[in-house]
Amino acid sequence: MNNIPNRKAICDVLMDKAETDKNIVVLCSDSKGSASMVPFSEKFPKQYVEMGIAEQNLVGVASGLAKCDKKAYALVPACFLSTRSYEQCKVDVAYSNSNVKLIGISGGISYGALGMTHHSAQDIAAMSAIPNMRVYLPSDRHQTKRLIEELIKDNKPAYIRVGRNPVEDIYTEENIEFVLDEATVLKEGKDILLIACGEMVKPAIEAASLLELEGIQLTVLDMYCIKPIDSKQILDKSKNVKGIVTIEEHSPYGGMGSIVNKIVSENNPKKIINLALPDTPVITGNSKEVFDHYGLNANGIIEAVRKILV
Repeated sequence: MNNIPNRKAICDVLMDKAETDKNIVVLCSDSKGSASMVPFSEKFPKQYVEMGIAEQNLVGVASGLAKCDKKAYALVPACFLSTRSYEQCKVDVAYSNSNVKLIGISGGISYGALGMTHHSAQDIAAMSAIPNMRVYLPSDRHQTKRLIEELIKDNKPAYIRVGRNPVEDIYTEENIEFVLDEATVLKEGKDILLIACGEMVKPAIEAASLLELEGIQLTVLDMYCIKPIDSKQILDKSKNVKGIVTIEEHSPYGGMGSIVNKIVSENNPKKIINLALPDTPVITGNSKEVFDHYGLNANGIIEAVRKILV
């Protein structure tokens, strides 16, 4: 069982690259522990900025550093980054086309019992609506590592959401196939297309494997790239299937499911079921308990597949 959270994978990449690239700068909002950035702050104190609980200022300072040729990585709880500092993300980063990578830590419902104030079930919709802003939800530590390695190479804004806790590995260091802004095909099947992102990719694979025992064949897409979304793969893989199920740790409004619906309805209409968090403050519990309660697990996905195949 993996015990390395995606946020730790981000720190490892940034520490490795900061050895030779002194333009890399990390900013935190009294959250370096939550962001797994304590090792970075200790090893590279001149490349670390602690802003305190001042998320709006943090994003503005990150954009200013980017205009001084720094590569700014702002690690802030996703719930605050995507709401409290939304205007700064829109204007200072995206509109100014600043080289700032906005990393929303403890995303989705991973703060658990802290409730709706600390949940970020709206961030895909909010960030995707901003011109110039790319949006990514990596599914495990290996994909997170490859994503950050690729994003370091460019100078464009991006929003990356990762959860708080370790997630089971989907890939290995050796077998991961990663191309920036291209979805990864994890399974090929003729009956149903599953499209998942972030922590929902694992239950999608589990559901596909269980249904395969019954002779039901599913294609599974790891759509870590929400914007720009891989519409080519969506249209190609949905061409001959009976329907589509999307799975995401997000509100039912404006997330990956909504984007997929738009693409499919305009080009190749199919029956689609969107699995997401409900439009209500979610129950109190850890991630697994919340996912199980709302059917964001293998059983819930299987039930949705059966509804399409009836």
